[in-house]
Amino acid sequence: MFDFYLSYKWLHWRRPAAAAAALAPGSSLLQALPAGIERFFIPTSGGGEIEILYAQPRCGRGNETRRSAIGTTGDDVSPSPSPLFFAHGGMGGAFIWLEYMQFFSARGIPCYAVSTRGHGNSWYPSYLRMVYGTTKRMLADDLVAGILWAQEREGGGKEVVLVGHSSGGGLSQFILSEQDVKVKGLALIGAVPGLGSASVYGNWCLLDPWFLLRMLFHGGHPNSPLSHPALTRKVFFSEAVSDAYMESFQRRMNTYESLLWPLGMFRAFVNPQKLLEQISSFSSRGTGQQRILVLFGGGDKIMTFPIMEKLANTYRKAISSLAGQKKLDDRVDDTVENIPGEGDQDTAGQGVRFCVVTGAGHHVQNDVNWEVGAKKLLTFYEQL
Repeated sequence: MFDFYLSYKWLHWRRPAAAAAALAPGSSLLQALPAGIERFFIPTSGGGEIEILYAQPRCGRGNETRRSAIGTTGDDVSPSPSPLFFAHGGMGGAFIWLEYMQFFSARGIPCYAVSTRGHGNSWYPSYLRMVYGTTKRMLADDLVAGILWAQEREGGGKEVVLVGHSSGGGLSQFILSEQDVKVKGLALIGAVPGLGSASVYGNWCLLDPWFLLRMLFHGGHPNSPLSHPALTRKVFFSEAVSDAYMESFQRRMNTYESLLWPLGMFRAFVNPQKLLEQISSFSSRGTGQQRILVLFGGGDKIMTFPIMEKLANTYRKAISSLAGQKKLDDRVDDTVENIPGEGDQDTAGQGVRFCVVTGAGHHVQNDVNWEVGAKKLLTFYEQL
């Protein structure tokens, strides 16, 4: 009644059967992957192995080296492109990036996506350990382990372009602010703002007034707010997404989620200037390039336009401040200008590109017009 959607069908308190499949990668419990995508499991300090998906480049740009048409001497060799590394958000896994991975690998860009513990086909802590004992720092450690593994696999010296969605965007900001890794560029896709997510969850409660009452009926289960495909659609997707897709997506969401992860991001958890120091391309050539992308769906009901605009402006101000102090080698545009892009709301300047995918929901990379966002991410990638 009144969109209450009280259902227990999608709630679980035990590890999924597929979690054990990580110990036997050939198991039929592991979901089949599209052609050109491989699955790896890497050890972590957290006590188990985590899943990494890899999409091999399918055209010349992704070769180890590329020689120009004018000759084959050493001077004509251009390096392989920087890999994209994707980080999922709450209730997700590496699987949410399959469309993007196929899109970018078809354009010669190597792609990696991680499933942190308790997500995808990575190892699963018990219900109590995951829900009440898994912090954002622990999940951040998994993300860092994945990035370092990918960098080593790419030859050791190649920094990734880090792409984080939702709470995974929050983790991406966190590990840079903590100076755990360096990256070539940072793309924040409907990301939790580093200044805190209180306004995000305020929006969620306004969108779903039964949020807290339903959690009481569900015994405080962390998946309660997304315990029915109709609720998941309302929060994560546009109405254009089919019922069949929603059923499939619901089945692939993780069995239970950490509560300490979002609580650890409720208040400010990022130092913008420390984060910027970890983006190495700020020390590279040229002027006018943007090193951070903020991309989101115009129909996103929780990461709304004002929240995402504030996120972009936070980094623009930090970049301008560092530039004024002569702490950036790169020259930074002083102005913010409109740029061409579907929806006519995109801007660029002061080191940050701000892009909107009109009509898309929070899962902009999985909504019906996901390719619009992929093209905007590609434009950002190519100008780094």
